Amino acid sequence: MASLGRLVHSVVRLLSRPAEPHARPPVTPAGQEPSGEDQPGRFGPRATVEVDPSRIGPVRMAYSPSTDGNPDPGEIVWTWVPYEERDGRGKDRPVLLVAAGQGDEVMAVALTSKPHGDASSFVSIGRGSWDSQGRPSWVGVERIFRVYPDGMRREAAALDAARFSRVADILTARYGWH
Repeated sequence: MASLGRLVHSVVRLLSRPAEPHARPPVTPAGQEPSGEDQPGRFGPRATVEVDPSRIGPVRMAYSPSTDGNPDPGEIVWTWVPYEERDGRGKDRPVLLVAAGQGDEVMAVALTSKPHGDASSFVSIGRGSWDSQGRPSWVGVERIFRVYPDGMRREAAALDAARFSRVADILTARYGWH
């Protein structure tokens, strides 16, 4: 009975402690993946989510990268991206920001380093500083994501205008964006 009393006392003491403030996690160094709740863009109303391109209204793509800490079209940033299964799982990965949305949201397409021969669904963008291993990358144009500034982990690079235009041309042909 004494051990039950100690257990109850410990639980009461634990529950009566003042809550510690939850600070935003520090930016994770390149090449390391944050875990759990430390993944910006994973949780909450401003989480990175897949959107239906036919339901987001008119989209105007404009190449405007600026290394100011804010997400701008033409930049590659890291954020948590949900898996296609839409079961709550996902991973931290680079995305190419392609268009400004409403407010401070930005539309994006995910990058992959896995080779893809399907030119209608994947656009080769080559190598860049966004990949610490220097691997070639492809942009998947079938899935569009909404990203918010507080959902990105870090700016990785600005894609050059010529490669951005190749991606933009395919998105224009596929979705009628301008």
